Amino acid sequence: MKHILLGDEAIAQGAIDAGLSGVYAYPGTPSTEITEYIQLVESRKSKVESCEDNPIFCRWATNEKTAMEAALGMTYAGKRALVCMKHVGMNVCADAFVNSAITGVNGGLVVVAADDPSMHSSQNEQDSRFYAKFALIPCLEPSNQQEAYDMTRMAFDLSEKLRVPILMRVTTRMAHSRAMVETVDTPKAQNMRHLPENAQHFILLPAFAKRNYADLLSEQPEFVRLSEELGNNVYTRGTDPKRAIVACGIAHNYMQEAGIAQGASILKVTQYPLPVKLINQMVADGVEDILVAEEGQPVVEELLRGMVPSHVRIRGRLTGDLPRMGELSPDCFIGVESVSKAESELKLPGRPPSMCQGCGHRDMYTALNEVAREYKEARIFGDIGCYTLGALSPFHAIHSCVEMGASVTMAKGAADAGQHPAIAVIGDSTFTHSGMTGLLDCVNSNADVVVLISDNLTTGMTGGQDSAGTGKLERICMAMGVEEEHVRVVVPLAKNMEEMKQVIREEINYHGTSVIIARRECIQTLKRKARK
Repeated sequence: MKHILLGDEAIAQGAIDAGLSGVYAYPGTPSTEITEYIQLVESRKSKVESCEDNPIFCRWATNEKTAMEAALGMTYAGKRALVCMKHVGMNVCADAFVNSAITGVNGGLVVVAADDPSMHSSQNEQDSRFYAKFALIPCLEPSNQQEAYDMTRMAFDLSEKLRVPILMRVTTRMAHSRAMVETVDTPKAQNMRHLPENAQHFILLPAFAKRNYADLLSEQPEFVRLSEELGNNVYTRGTDPKRAIVACGIAHNYMQEAGIAQGASILKVTQYPLPVKLINQMVADGVEDILVAEEGQPVVEELLRGMVPSHVRIRGRLTGDLPRMGELSPDCFIGVESVSKAESELKLPGRPPSMCQGCGHRDMYTALNEVAREYKEARIFGDIGCYTLGALSPFHAIHSCVEMGASVTMAKGAADAGQHPAIAVIGDSTFTHSGMTGLLDCVNSNADVVVLISDNLTTGMTGGQDSAGTGKLERICMAMGVEEEHVRVVVPLAKNMEEMKQVIREEINYHGTSVIIARRECIQTLKRKARK
């Protein structure tokens, strides 16, 4: 069967066809569509009365750490699990992820990290391949949508064979571009539940963990051998073997489109660890100059410097032959390998993003700004979500935005230093993702902080997925120790402006931890409901 699929959808379909039992994820661009595709497939199955397939668990997790841990529990039970997140989500789940390489797996476990070079919708452009190297596990990096599908199916088999999780790394262009993908006619049946033969493998007491770690280290040569022999990494000797290009993942497509491969030897890398034999063959063929094309950071460029003789020139992002930051494109190769192309004279105007007209965040910021101006040095600590756009015109309302959950704890730290007022603005989904623990710190020290939860009843920034705290925020805050009279709810509408401002003033003047919930449904999800 042939389908036109996004890279994300190809991964999702590959997982389904590999006998997936559960997908665990927190929405984050550019990974969100993987889970949404599986949810769509499952919703269609549920409408077919004769469908006897086992359902795939596909509800959103509260954050990436809980997603990783739940998936590890599913693999413990012998089933196949998929974990999906954007690159910064790897930081959130790092504890469970790195330790999963030590526990090993029982059913297949594949972790998809969708990196965002050029920071289209992210705080940084970190490279998730480092996490695979850090955890000492194999990593796959498909160069096109067909490979994304095929490698996902292969990754589950490889995970169960090697008894370790497999990391699949994609980037924005791979995740969000479409191509024809040929799929199998009959999906693999889900694994039967079976528990680990050695229960101690999942108990990371030092005595057991040391043994597991020794086993993981002993498997490293096998991981290298498979990267050389499975056929994902391909070396092609050119007519001018003194010149070589090492092209990783989607950079292989950019290289082909730019037309820089003429005569040069090509090493296509889509599986890690690096294939030592293929690199040695490239050296034996007499290579003198290697251009490394890779998305993200110069991971392979750095590794090659320790693997090839010193007389071989290695070029790439570190040397400035390719841009040090941002995503690659065919145009990046202009001036490299004698590629020439006229630069476009068309200069498009910038189109900064803004909050939707009718968004409740707008009225919330209007009230907050008016009250903040009444204080000499009010500071508003922002967080990750649609409301982060409050940093831009016309509001210019927030003074920080670092990572998910940081608004609450940064406001606390500033208050500890004597800052007043210290106000944290956080969304409902981000609050349950990683803001709750910061609130508990505030309560435990009775920090002089106002936490303003802008509750639009959804995870708005990534398209309107379910929010874990919907209908529970007041109870959560009070259960964590915030006094009931200082958990306030307002409706952010222009007609309620005076009431909102008064509530904000009252809670600023209360010297302790308070929470204001500004609740109004996202205008986009409201429109969808109206259409239905």
